[in-house]
Amino acid sequence: MSDPFFHPVSGFDLPRFAGVPSFMRLPHLTLDDPRIADVQVGIIGVPWDSGTTNRPGPRHGPRQLRDMSTMIRAQNGATGVRPFEMINCADLGDVPPNPADLMDSMNRITTFYDQVLSAGMIPLTAGGDHLSSLPILRSLGKAAPLGMIHFDSHTDLFKDYFGGTQYTHGTPFRRAVEEGLLDPKRVVQIGIRGSTYDSEDRDFADSVGIRIIPIEEFHARGPEDVMVEAKEIVGSAPTYISYDIDFVDPAFAPGTGTPEVGGPNSYQALQVARMLNGVDIVGADLVEVSPPFDDSGATAFLGVSIMFEILCNIALNLKG
Repeated sequence: MSDPFFHPVSGFDLPRFAGVPSFMRLPHLTLDDPRIADVQVGIIGVPWDSGTTNRPGPRHGPRQLRDMSTMIRAQNGATGVRPFEMINCADLGDVPPNPADLMDSMNRITTFYDQVLSAGMIPLTAGGDHLSSLPILRSLGKAAPLGMIHFDSHTDLFKDYFGGTQYTHGTPFRRAVEEGLLDPKRVVQIGIRGSTYDSEDRDFADSVGIRIIPIEEFHARGPEDVMVEAKEIVGSAPTYISYDIDFVDPAFAPGTGTPEVGGPNSYQALQVARMLNGVDIVGADLVEVSPPFDDSGATAFLGVSIMFEILCNIALNLKG
């Protein structure tokens, strides 16, 4: 049973439109708080989009995700899991980026996550663009390369952009493989689609053993069958989950900078996250929510609902 201090504020005690928003209405703690040692899962915002190459806006994602997360309640309606009663969770606030310096921002992010790991927590991240994953992996994958289940419409495996720029939201996992942070033979990318510049990213995937499941295969086989294979690929070893909201069709998640049509619906988006049960999740992120492209907040609400599904599986793992 978790410490009641870490239970979220109930909508029966304070209306969901009232109070200062925190992720899922959990207590907000800084890393120097004496209660930080009791936290098992820390939810973290990374308000940074300096890797964006087209439509900016994910730097505003964590704030809207926090606001919409006040709609998350105590129990998973599909599985019955009550994660906040199983483990201690807290909102750890935002990593403060340097919007004028990409490399300094990545160093800041890695340093923050080093402290999170030193405190014994599993980080659940709200981005930020997809370059945010690289400095996080530089912390989590430092000791040994991780497996990864990656939901996206893009591989993010390109060598560079604009004739040599190596750090964009289209390159993080190429860098992560090159730096030994990911074991490519334990990496699976699901939902890849859309028009392309060329096949350089997929050629790299083939050369190192990354499994790509394009959207056509996803729809032909169905989420259940695809997730069985994904879990076989990562096995029982430590695994990172990276979930780009543009995995979802823009009819259901328009608030993102690089949408691609033909993706899963919102139910399938939740379904694949729910089927991560049994995966040894050592960290996860939900990235590329861009509020300027979705005034309704529906994309952010779907995003935090996905995060809740991932959190439920982390709670099950921690409880054995």
